[in-house]
Amino acid sequence: MASDPWFSTYDSTCQIAQEIAEKIQQRNQYERRGEKTSKLTVAIRALLQNLKEKIVLLKDLLLRAVSTHQITQLEGDRRQNLLDDLVTRERLLQASFKNEGAEPDLIRSSLMREEAKRGAPNPWLLEEPEETRGLGFDELRQQQQKIIQEIIDDLANLVENTDEKLRTEARRVNLVDRKSTSCGMIMVILLLLVAIVVIAVWPTN
Repeated sequence: MASDPWFSTYDSTCQIAQEIAEKIQQRNQYERRGEKTSKLTVAIRALLQNLKEKIVLLKDLLLRAVSTHQITQLEGDRRQNLLDDLVTRERLLQASFKNEGAEPDLIRSSLMREEAKRGAPNPWLLEEPEETRGLGFDELRQQQQKIIQEIIDDLANLVENTDEKLRTEARRVNLVDRKSTSCGMIMVILLLLVAIVVIAVWPTN
């Protein structure tokens, strides 16, 4: 069975994006050491142009597949989401390339969703939240424990509040029940009094 040309192009495009991110990081390391980066800069610029052309090709292939009903609308939407992520990655790579000397942290945190969606995780494609970026293993573990403890505390408060509400409602039900019982007794007494009065005034002859 022939492979889908869209996904074949998509896979190669993701590889280009990853290669660009790695070369940008390598260029920045060279600059910090005072080494020449002209060859890397030329290579990165060529790869960025290739990435841009690949994205245009993916857009054309997707439009053709949807318009000719080669794929379902649902599949078209899924591929469009993948393509949107690629466009975002391309913009971040361009920004990182122009920002001389900057570590491509934005790239490292954005090269993540597509492979996971297709079931092939990649170290470059793992989401890295801002609050955990740059933390060591011990710091990450402490932060994880803190989050777990906060969740436990929230659950305990929720259970306590729910229990208090249940007790309050139970007291209300009991109060209503007692009031209902008292009203019933009063009605019975009134009826008995009425009966006694009627018997008392009823003529005996």
